[in-house]
Amino acid sequence: MKKAKLVDAYKFCQDMAQSHYENFPVASILLPKNLRLPISVIYAFARTADDFADEGDLPQDSRLEQLDAYSKALSEIKNHRYSGKNPIFIALSHVIKKHNLPISLFNDLLSAFKQDVVKNRYANFEEVLDYCNHSANPVGRLLLHLDGEPTDVQLEQSDAVCTALQLINFYQDIIQDYTEQDRIYIPQDELTHAGLTDSDLVNPDSQKISPLIRTLYQRAQHLMLKGYPLGASLTGRMGWEVRAMTLGGITTLALLIRQADNKLLQRPRLNKTTLLKLVSISFVKHYYVKKSLQLLSL
Repeated sequence: MKKAKLVDAYKFCQDMAQSHYENFPVASILLPKNLRLPISVIYAFARTADDFADEGDLPQDSRLEQLDAYSKALSEIKNHRYSGKNPIFIALSHVIKKHNLPISLFNDLLSAFKQDVVKNRYANFEEVLDYCNHSANPVGRLLLHLDGEPTDVQLEQSDAVCTALQLINFYQDIIQDYTEQDRIYIPQDELTHAGLTDSDLVNPDSQKISPLIRTLYQRAQHLMLKGYPLGASLTGRMGWEVRAMTLGGITTLALLIRQADNKLLQRPRLNKTTLLKLVSISFVKHYYVKKSLQLLSL
C-alpha cells in the first residue's frame, strides 16, 4: 500500500473524530500521543456504523446491508484480502495489524449496531447486559489492547466499567431514547412485575417508577465496585484516562442517586469545574481510589 494513501486514510479518520467525537475518548488530551491516531480510526469505524443504524430515513433492510458490508470488510481484513477504497478500512487494516487487535471485538460492535436496527425492547436484564457486552465492552478492551497486553483480570474489570457506563447512559437518557428512537433499555419483565407500562417511563413525575429505577442504579454501582480498580492498575497516560472516565461515570451515577424520587428523569450535568476537578483527582491513584469508594458508598 502506498504511504500517501495510508496517510490520507488516517487523516480522514482523524478529521471525523475531531469533528464528531461526542463521548468517545478520542479527543482526550490525557491519551498517550501515539494512540490518538489509532483511536481516531476505531472511532471512525464505530461512528459511521452507528450512523447506519440510527441516522437518516433508510429502511431497515438497507441499514442492515450497510452494516453487512462492514462485516464483509472486516472478514477481508482478517484474511489479509482487503483491497477496497474506503479510507476507514484502509486505516483500520493497518491499525489492526500494527497493534494485533482482535477482529472479534469489531464484529461485536457491529452486532450491537445491527441489534439497534431490529430491536427496541429488552425482555430482561440479562438481555440488556448482553447488549452492553457487544456495544460497550469491546471499546474498553480495544483501548487496553492498544496500550499493551492486558491481564484477564483487567479485561474483566474493563467489562464491568464499560457495562456500568453504558447502563448509566441509559438511565440518563430514558426519555430521549424513548421519544427519539422508541427504545427502552429498562427490562420489560421488571416493568410488568412493578405494574408499570412504557408510558410511565416518560411521566415527568418519576415517583411511580423510582423503586425500579433505584434497583437499576444499585446494579450499576455493583459493577463499578467490581471494575473501578482497573484504573489504579494501569500506568501512564492511559491509566489517567481510564481513571478519569471511570470517575466521571461514578460521579454521574452519584448525582442520579441523589435526585429526588420525583425527579429521576432529569439528566445530571457535569460542569467544567467538576470535570477539571475529576481529572485532577484521577491523576493520583490514591485520590482516585478514595474518591471512587466515597461516591460508591452512597
